This record gives sequence, structure tokens and C-alpha cells, in this order.
Amino acid sequence: MSITLIGKHEKDSRNCRDGYVNAMLELMEADKSVCHVDCDLYNCINTAKLAKAYPDRTINAGIAEANAMGIAAGLTATGKKAWIHSFGCFSSRRAFDQAFMSAAYAKLGVKVLGSDPGVCAAYNGGTHMPFEDCALYMSVPDAIVIDPVDYVQVYDLTKKLTAVEGRLSYMRMIRKGFTTVYADGSEFEIGKGVTLKESDNDVATIIASGIMVDESLKAYEKLQEEGISVRVIDMFTWKPIDEDLIVKCAKETGAIVTAENHNCTVGLGAAVARVLSEKAPTPVEMVGVHDQFGQVGAQAYLQEVYKLTADEVVANVKKVLARK
Repeated sequence: MSITLIGKHEKDSRNCRDGYVNAMLELMEADKSVCHVDCDLYNCINTAKLAKAYPDRTINAGIAEANAMGIAAGLTATGKKAWIHSFGCFSSRRAFDQAFMSAAYAKLGVKVLGSDPGVCAAYNGGTHMPFEDCALYMSVPDAIVIDPVDYVQVYDLTKKLTAVEGRLSYMRMIRKGFTTVYADGSEFEIGKGVTLKESDNDVATIIASGIMVDESLKAYEKLQEEGISVRVIDMFTWKPIDEDLIVKCAKETGAIVTAENHNCTVGLGAAVARVLSEKAPTPVEMVGVHDQFGQVGAQAYLQEVYKLTADEVVANVKKVLARK
């Protein structure tokens, strides 16, 4: 793993979806077994580029996610490296039985992509706002679950996941409008968290993923101004989670705050809390969605409503410090 942190809280001129598409164009050119199955969302995710370049390996299954998952499993059974995409709510809830039985149970390494996770669904509304998508896939034995933050991470992890055989994987992805965290050329290792900020004086650790990584970096800066030093971890892999890093941070800083764009009672917060309860009992607070449904609104508004903000991370750091 080799990363370069930018962390200037600036929007990228590119879209996360193009991190996936550009990686796939390179993969499909180099390997004729790589293919993509879509659910009538070519324009939403720019996979029309794949259909134009490789029409024989880009399949539009229509608005029929369960059927699309079966197609992806069938392709994988014949030796293909198949990705399937739909909005996160449909890639998870609607196609879950087929993902579990046709792919995972059969030990077929289908790669599932779910776009517009959590509040990133914005004006698509509550029916399209998945706060539980990762939880479903985390319940699948031996599955891989990824929550990336930006174009660079999506690009690299698309390539890494394509190379994985025999294991179902799920990667959720912001389509556009994201904040850049990593410089081009950064590479990541599935199952290993990234330490973004640390010092010998850290009194707590923030473990975040997805859009909450940038919010956590903002929180780090706010806390530094108050003389509070914290560690910041990007835990982009939720399963298999980096237990060694969680335990190390717990023992060295003595307090943990998790931050996620997901229902924290069944997501990253719950996964971290399980590790701590088993291996290093430590005070933990969770920033995330607390057992709520989605709703319609701009992403910035929704982040305020669901308290997915840097200020909320700061408040929870202070809360957990009072429990040490």
C-alpha cells in the first residue's frame, strides 16, 4: 500500500463513477474475461463508454436487478470476471437473495457495485437511500465490503477487486460531487486501514470511511486548534476489517469514534465495536445514521439532518474523552 494524502477539502473535477469506468476500460482491454452487467443505468454511471468500446462484454439487463445478479453469477461460473451495477438500494436489497445464493454460496466471485450510498442519493429520496446496503453484504460469509472515498480509491480498488476470485464483493460508490482525499497513483490493500493523521500525543482515534473521511479530517483540524490531538484512520474495508489496526489504536489512544454514511448500528461502528469488545475493551462513540429511514434533500442538508458532519465528529470525540 502506498498513499499520498491531499486532504485540502476540495472538489475533484472528475467523478467517482469515472474512476470505475476508466479502470474497467483498462481491465477490459487487457483481459477478455472482464465484463460488466448494468441495470439500465448506462447514462447514470457512464458505463455507456464500456458498451461502446466492448459491446460483447457489456450487458444491459434492464430494470431487473435480481435477474442481473443471476446473469453475473452465470458469467462468473463460465470463467468471466463479472461486475454488476445498480443504485446501492437495488444492488443490495433487491438482488440480495441472488447475491447470497447464486454467487456467494456457489463461491463465485461476483463483484457488486452500488452507487449513491446513504445521503449521496439526495433527491432520489428515501426509497433510494441505502443506509443498510453494507450490512446485508457483511452478513455474507467470506464476502468483501468496501466503502471508498474518492476517484483515486475507486480506480485502484476496482482493479484490486477484479483480481479476487471465489469471493463475493460489494463496493458502494459516490457517483459525483465528492471531495478529493488521495493523490493520483495512491494504491490500497483490501483489508488494511489507512492511517491519515497520527502523533505520539493522540488521545483518541477517529475511524471513518467514504464521505466521512473528509469530515473527519476537518474535525481533526478543529480539534488541533483546541489542543486536542487525535488519530484519523480511513477504514475503507469494512469486511474483512483491519482488526490489528483497530486494536493498536485502541491501546495507544484509549478512545475510539467511528464515522460512516450508513446505519452505524449494523455498519462500520458495529464492526469496530465488535473487535473492541473481543480484543481491547475501549470507550467508543458512533457518528452515523441511528436507525432512521432516508428522505429527500440536498446532500449538504441531509448531512446536517443525520449529523454526518465534522462538528458532530468533534462533539463525539469530546464525549468519548469524558468516558476514558
